[in-house]
Amino acid sequence: MLHLPKKMLYALEAVVDIAFNARPDPVQSKEITKRQGIPLRYLEQVMQQLVHGGILKGVRGPRGGYRLARERRRITAGDVIRVISAAEAEENEQIFTSEIGQNVVGPLWNDAQASLLAELDSVTLEDLCQRALKKGPAEAPAEGSHFEI
Repeated sequence: MLHLPKKMLYALEAVVDIAFNARPDPVQSKEITKRQGIPLRYLEQVMQQLVHGGILKGVRGPRGGYRLARERRRITAGDVIRVISAAEAEENEQIFTSEIGQNVVGPLWNDAQASLLAELDSVTLEDLCQRALKKGPAEAPAEGSHFEI
């Protein structure tokens, strides 16, 4: 079975948490850590990558935190994965050195990644928030507290 790196999974969880818990105040990292159980040391790295990638906006100050940079219907799971994947690729560039790796395994892996990203591109944060509402997460937003940027 294929496993996504923890950073990618944490990024998706954090962005869905922010989209789901959107309200006038930004969502703070400690709130996400409390709700999702994501270690703060990973979360802060992921959040900065998502800010630099244009998925989130960071808000400074004592009541600061994070909010979506675009409407949740305009951000896909694929967008989030691409941001984290690009940051990871810079850190851990994988190069196939053998002829079989370059001509057979590399193209196979590239095709598999393209298929996965196409599937993830078909799912928006709005879709994931609707799934969360149906599943009944521990902390649902109060009626009327939802807004979009």
